[in-house]
Amino acid sequence: MLRGSSGFYTYVVYERPAGWPGFVLTNTRLAFKLNKIWFRYMAVADSRQRDMPLPDDRLPERCQVLAYPEAVLLTNPIEEEFKGEVDDKYQYSGESKDIRVHGWICKDPSVGLWQITPSNEFRSSGPLKQYLTSHVGPTSLSVLLSTHYSGEELMAKFVDGEPWKKVLGPLYVYVNSVPDAKDWPSLWGKAKEQMMVEAESWPYDFPASDDYLSADHRGCLRGRLVVYERYYKKKSTATNASIGLAAIGEAGSWQRDSKGYQFWVSTDEEGAFSIRNVLPGNYNLYAFVPGFIGDYRCDIDVGDLVYEPPRNGSTLWEIGVPDRSAAEFYIPDPDPKYINKLYVRKQRYRQYGLWDRYTDLYPKQDLIYTCNVSDYSQDWFFAQVNRKVNGTYYEGTTWQIRFNLDNVIATGSYYLRLALASAHYANLDVRVNNSEDPPIFSTGQIGKDNAIARHGIHGLYFLYNVEIQGSKLVQGSNTIYLTQSLGLSPWRGILYDYIRLESPSS
Repeated sequence: MLRGSSGFYTYVVYERPAGWPGFVLTNTRLAFKLNKIWFRYMAVADSRQRDMPLPDDRLPERCQVLAYPEAVLLTNPIEEEFKGEVDDKYQYSGESKDIRVHGWICKDPSVGLWQITPSNEFRSSGPLKQYLTSHVGPTSLSVLLSTHYSGEELMAKFVDGEPWKKVLGPLYVYVNSVPDAKDWPSLWGKAKEQMMVEAESWPYDFPASDDYLSADHRGCLRGRLVVYERYYKKKSTATNASIGLAAIGEAGSWQRDSKGYQFWVSTDEEGAFSIRNVLPGNYNLYAFVPGFIGDYRCDIDVGDLVYEPPRNGSTLWEIGVPDRSAAEFYIPDPDPKYINKLYVRKQRYRQYGLWDRYTDLYPKQDLIYTCNVSDYSQDWFFAQVNRKVNGTYYEGTTWQIRFNLDNVIATGSYYLRLALASAHYANLDVRVNNSEDPPIFSTGQIGKDNAIARHGIHGLYFLYNVEIQGSKLVQGSNTIYLTQSLGLSPWRGILYDYIRLESPSS
């Protein structure tokens, strides 16, 4: 605690000395359970705040447990306004970059309690990793290591004898108040202002641990990132790209790193970036750019950096927007029995039970998308999930992409770019012009991020570059079949980010 500070700081140093036995670390979090009578209003973001049900409303006599224990339908809540709503803690998750402050408000007397994360350097998996925040309890969480929306790939797995040390935090637990109860809404704005103060003060100069390094023991990297599309001989600015330092690895390996520190920023409109307060260590520089598929990686460098995204030929057709999210696709209305009023208009993918809406919309025949006719915002369901059959079991689905080609180069290689925003115990088979042929490509079983069940519009990112021999295509009408073949569960499936077919390079 600091004199004059309306809160307290907390951090932990995790250490494994050399020689210790193997161990798996799955989750780490700072949790508070608040007084349920006082703290009834929760705020996670400007557009995600509301009065919340009581924890008593989740008792067996007051609710119906839905497909998993975290989700309940409030059938007999203490307060009538919540009757008929779904309560599910996963509906309030958020991306690491967006949950720097969240918490609870007591309206009278007007007091707020907030968890502030001044830096994400100690969190795993980069700026898009999704974490739990606050939920009914009233519970307030700061999650620092988590397998949610990623699966066991984000477990920190240590072999026998492997040494490791990491400082998690400090976090700031902030309390604010206003004298007039009518001004309670201003507590959220004041909490955001305090978050900015804490971020600008990072790294702190007061932690006593020798393992927490102050600013004069840290470094800075500056540069500029541009995108060069070799096929088009076109250079463009990498505007609003995410660029960061993470443990040495392959392109994209940062999103599966759970042991090291990561330092991420966004580029400006000219592609320039400055990564400050970097801890000593061995890193690669990584980036991903909105509007382009794939991942950039290089050894540490300065000056102008050039990312060449995957491309072999011109675009014949494309579906979606390459942004590592399925948010641009069709999000159905939820079953009216399972509503969360917060998400009626915005972020509708957070509603419960959308996976079964696919069966309602496609009870017999799977999705068919016709290029240059269909609209992906209306005709491409946001998740390729399984169909519920006879109300008892789930079977895999096959989607069709239909398109015309005026000419075909029979001896050329066409490329199908499949960017996936998420996968959960899925297997994707690709066939061309005959749904009964053996697949020309199969992912094998991929993904364990459970983003579909947990209302995430993305999980871990996958990119597949599928070569299609020109002899497989015909002049005129063609069909690509995308089969997610693993059934049994409503949550096995795929969230697509973006799909593109390219002509041969010649």
